[in-house]
Amino acid sequence: MTEGTATMELESALERHRVELTGYCYRMLGSSFEAEDAVQDTLVRAWRSHSAFEGRSSLRSWLYRIATNVCLDMLAASGRRARPMDLTEATPLARAALSPRPDSIWLEPVPDARVLPATADPAEAAVARESVRLAFMAALQQLPPKQRAVLILREVLAWRASETAELLGTTVAAVNSALQRARATLAERAGRADEASVSDPLDEEQSRLLERYVTAFEGYDMEALTALLHEDAVMTMPPFDLWLAGPADITGFMATLGAPCAGSRLIPVRANGLPGFAQYKPDPERGGFAPWAVQVLEISAGRITGFHCFLDTARWFPLFGLPLRLEA
Repeated sequence: MTEGTATMELESALERHRVELTGYCYRMLGSSFEAEDAVQDTLVRAWRSHSAFEGRSSLRSWLYRIATNVCLDMLAASGRRARPMDLTEATPLARAALSPRPDSIWLEPVPDARVLPATADPAEAAVARESVRLAFMAALQQLPPKQRAVLILREVLAWRASETAELLGTTVAAVNSALQRARATLAERAGRADEASVSDPLDEEQSRLLERYVTAFEGYDMEALTALLHEDAVMTMPPFDLWLAGPADITGFMATLGAPCAGSRLIPVRANGLPGFAQYKPDPERGGFAPWAVQVLEISAGRITGFHCFLDTARWFPLFGLPLRLEA
């Protein structure tokens, strides 16, 4: 085998693991951009040190070991990411104000295609989708980094305790103890928001609900939108720390401070294992529509329970492969 052929084969072998490694790093870090950086660092380190890889484990296990170390180093230098409801109480509509916080605080959305590898196993695919949903991701961020790694490796990726212990350089007993503590922490945070149920592909009821949502939102029909929202629905708008609870406050906000969104257009996207939309707002200066938000929707029992709008369009629209303008 020539050196050039060996190089191409190594590049191909490393690249085959990119999506699953990105999913792992995203679960660890809570940031789609940091996850991309972590994976790139992982692959560069693997490339540089491949000659020292003696094959005592699989290439996949070796890459996960490198990725885990990269993520733990990054987490040591940064704080936990969160959703607005993890930081403040819900704001009554009468006191609603838009106060931004730094990007580094927020749990970030991610396109499904970047973190969910193709699989023929429906059960495996369901676990993967559920483990990147916003509520689960927010709960993961409450775990210490090594507990987080143990939970993801054992519960999401179905690694054996012995494999996890070898990767982390610890004992099986320590892995089992960390997993038990992580499960207890997640159980304390469990609630209705964690029970969002969305099939892939969408079932008929969910498809109809989303069709009605698009019609209501593009028509800016607050009465129709109210009928689609669960009584405990929440609305968030990172980078603003404001969040609203209940249909009355959500639609009240949209009809007042959010009134410039009237006449918007929605384009479907898939994010965090959930349905979503790219929202384009009318552009009164240039005509047509300008990007405004990536919306991620949580659905349960035939109603919308979460309505999460990520407003940093300069970052999110290119990540999702979305145009930065729609013509009239």
